[in-house]
Amino acid sequence: MELRLFSADDVDRALPMEQAIAAVRVAYVQLSAGRAQAALRAHLDIAGGDSTLVMPFYVPAVSGADDGGALGLKVVSVFSSNPPRGLPLIHALVLALDGATGAPLALIEGSSLTAIRTGAASGVATDALARPDARSVALFGSGVQARRQLEAVCTVRAIERVRVYSLVGAEALAAEMAGHGPIPADISVTGSPREALAGADIVCTATTSRTPVFAGGDLELGTHVNAIGSFTPEMQEIDAETVRRARVVIDSRAAALAEAGDLIIPLRDGVVALDHVSDEIGEVLAGQRPGRTSAAQITFFKSVGVAVQDAAAAGLVVRNGAALNLGRVVTL
Repeated sequence: MELRLFSADDVDRALPMEQAIAAVRVAYVQLSAGRAQAALRAHLDIAGGDSTLVMPFYVPAVSGADDGGALGLKVVSVFSSNPPRGLPLIHALVLALDGATGAPLALIEGSSLTAIRTGAASGVATDALARPDARSVALFGSGVQARRQLEAVCTVRAIERVRVYSLVGAEALAAEMAGHGPIPADISVTGSPREALAGADIVCTATTSRTPVFAGGDLELGTHVNAIGSFTPEMQEIDAETVRRARVVIDSRAAALAEAGDLIIPLRDGVVALDHVSDEIGEVLAGQRPGRTSAAQITFFKSVGVAVQDAAAAGLVVRNGAALNLGRVVTL
């Protein structure tokens, strides 16, 4: 049995953001149509609040054509105790299987894949929900996920200005990302969430905060919000006022209602009803549910992350990686 091993550098080369966005778009439509399979991730709770998650996936097609799809699973560990040790917050591996035979095809470094596919999800949602004339971004967070969020948004909109707010690392992000690829040179660090939101057309939150990172009342009309940081029922990166004011679209109904504290908490408190937070992005993309209905509407995409995103990304890595002769083949 031969298995191709892809490093983080290989993933970065094999998974350009524009292609990742296109593949995740296809996967979301398949998920909402019931053609893809992505069971709710299994949580293993580790002492101290750390966790390891297991996410199986299958999508019949990655490119939209009959290409054999993508089959496999991802294992990801989120250990908040790691950064003080000088270790990454997230470790992950993706095992890609042959959709026709079930045989292992590739083992893929999963942290880089996760960051790109999570950014791609917000790229899909931004393209579907943000105003076409959106030109400015407020970015909350300064880690790898924040960087990929910014790259994805700038891939689908002609962004001219970025304002960053983060408790740590904002200056480094601004210096590193300014003028990189589709990202504008005009990136500056702000001293408060309200300052970051002023004039923002698009807001991206990519933090590990368990409490809201900005006040929903400070959002200007017409803003689009992507929130990807919280992924448990207790975490609330986005406040209830944002949810109440916005047209809410989610990645997966089952996953969001089980894991998204940003939505579960307002539902529990009676701030919004279930029908306010139950439309999937795949349904919007397929024309089954409305997207943005006016220029003044606030739109909010909540993603907890679903395995079809990993399927789409892994399928591209396997195909592009082989074509580019990336990775290393080992015999088991």
